[in-house]
Amino acid sequence: MEVIKIKKLTVQEWLPIKEIDMKGVVKLNNNRLIKIIKVYPINYNLKSDLEKEAILNSYKIFLKTCNFNIQILIQSNKEDLSHQISNIKKNISKKENKYLEKISQNYINYINKINFERKSSSKDFFIIISNENKNKKDFKSEEILKNDLKEKYFKIKECLSRSGNSILEINSKKEIEKILKKIYVKK
Repeated sequence: MEVIKIKKLTVQEWLPIKEIDMKGVVKLNNNRLIKIIKVYPINYNLKSDLEKEAILNSYKIFLKTCNFNIQILIQSNKEDLSHQISNIKKNISKKENKYLEKISQNYINYINKINFERKSSSKDFFIIISNENKNKKDFKSEEILKNDLKEKYFKIKECLSRSGNSILEINSKKEIEKILKKIYVKK
């Protein structure tokens, strides 16, 4: 009987990430470069019909303008509401109005219920752009690929800003690692 040994991979060997540079560009094991952009979206539901139409037209332009691959990543984050609860309790002790005290206590009970059921969450929105050398014989320098990623970032920023969204280029290695940890490590 033959014994087959299976090599156990370390986390670093398993992840497709080779390195993250100080400008926030991630180099993957297959030599592709990616850049992560954070999007702070507008609340579409609060807009008037005319504004909604303008936003949709801006988004159509965005999709037509971006003639390159993008990935949209939405991360849901469970929120800890204990800080908000303690602030409400502090304010209750300052009030002398019994009616406000009762309303505040009902609100605390509601927040505790949401927190207990784990329904309290926030969402982070990211766009991931990548760059790869399609012609393997033509070895573009890494600097040219990084500049191309920068151009893609500015194109996305310009298009999404027209519809009212705020865009942030993630430049910090620490912030990239934090985002990747949320993707790969589930609690």
